[in-house]
Amino acid sequence: MANLNVEIGNLRLKNPIMTASGTFGYGEEFADFIDLSRLGGILVKGTTLHHREGNPYPRMAETPAGMLNAVGLQNKGVNYFAETIYPRIRTIDTNIIVNVSGSTVEDYIATAERIAQLEQIPAIELNISCPNVKEGGMAFGTSCKSASKVVKAVRKVYPKTLIVKLSPNVTDITEIARAVEAEGADSVSLINTLLGMAINAKTRRPMLSTVTGGLSGACVKPVALRMVWQTCKTVKIPVIGLGGIMNAMDAVEFLLAGATAIQIGTANFIDPQITIKVIDGINAYLEEQGCDDIKDIIGGLIY
Repeated sequence: MANLNVEIGNLRLKNPIMTASGTFGYGEEFADFIDLSRLGGILVKGTTLHHREGNPYPRMAETPAGMLNAVGLQNKGVNYFAETIYPRIRTIDTNIIVNVSGSTVEDYIATAERIAQLEQIPAIELNISCPNVKEGGMAFGTSCKSASKVVKAVRKVYPKTLIVKLSPNVTDITEIARAVEAEGADSVSLINTLLGMAINAKTRRPMLSTVTGGLSGACVKPVALRMVWQTCKTVKIPVIGLGGIMNAMDAVEFLLAGATAIQIGTANFIDPQITIKVIDGINAYLEEQGCDDIKDIIGGLIY
């Protein structure tokens, strides 16, 4: 058995396999299918300052080799999480990381401050793909200025490991990565979903209530892999890769491209045991390659 330990800032993971926010609930939903303690980390669903109902239905649509979603960050708010969900999941023997979302810088600050009080939450993942209501709805993560502003503000109040989740819907994702690194991000995770849409030709109507939504699944992997590779060459902080990882070899590709860890998302909907299969598959790959440590392959792309 190879050594699979990796580090993200001050965060130590027993292996590089984590679950992507929004695809794994709060972790407890998958407890009947897998041993949660085997995971490197669980990214719980997006958490906002206040209760959010999410978008109207329909808000999910299947596409060739993927899916669209426009759930809209449905959750009961950070206080509900802290008072009701956290006591139930705090003893899971893995890193529980909260995905933090907001519509204003002040929302992010207040939510991060509340999460920082929870002893068994060692890190947050800042979702900067959310629309900035004070700037006309443009996502925080689509400009260096707005990305820097929110990360700088959260860094001042959040003392633990800060991961920033980057949007792929930009001209150059490496510029955003450099900007958040400069403001104190301990790591970046990428990619978030690509903007897409689907139409029902028979009804002539969009398949999502919001018309457009986030595209994920196997179809986005080549784009995600390219962006991860570019970002790993640009920043010095650890990069967490995600987007279209459906099996162990997909995960290995992201590690070879330079990712220190990976997140599995849409594949959880297809196979609730996929995370464990990927861990075992990576172990088998390392043995086949004659490697004793996961770090032997991270950034090991030959070109």
